[in-house]
Parts: sequence; C-alpha cells; structure tokens
Amino acid sequence: WPLAGTLLVAVAASMVAGGEDCLWYVDRNGSWHPGFDCEFFTFCCGTCHQRYCCRDPLRLLTERQQRHCLAF
Repeated sequence: WPLAGTLLVAVAASMVAGGEDCLWYVDRNGSWHPGFDCEFFTFCCGTCHQRYCCRDPLRLLTERQQRHCLAF
C-alpha cells in the first residue's frame, strides 16, 4: 500500500502543478535559456541544466527547485 499512497500523492501533485512554468536557466555549456510556460495539465520537468514540459509527475521540477538551481 505504500506504493499506492506515493502514486496518489504524485497524481495529486501533477494536477495541482498543471501549468507550472519553467524559469530561465543556464545549460551545461553556459548558454542562457529564457523561461517558458507549460500548457494546462503539463508542468516543468528536467534538471537544473535542461528543462522541458511534460506530464510525468515523477519528473516534475517545481519553481522552488528551479530557484534552488539558480543559487548554485
């Protein structure tokens, strides 16, 4: 049952995070990329150095996590 609870939380997070924006970032080569909006029911996914919109809640990169990337 713990796996079912984790899945339920992930699905709920994905619904709440629909339309989550990808903030600007710098990739591994030092190139700057402007921020962009994700469509409804999609959200920002990826890493500190590569971002894209997706529907997979396990790849969700919250705006808080993105801001943390900027600090380092």
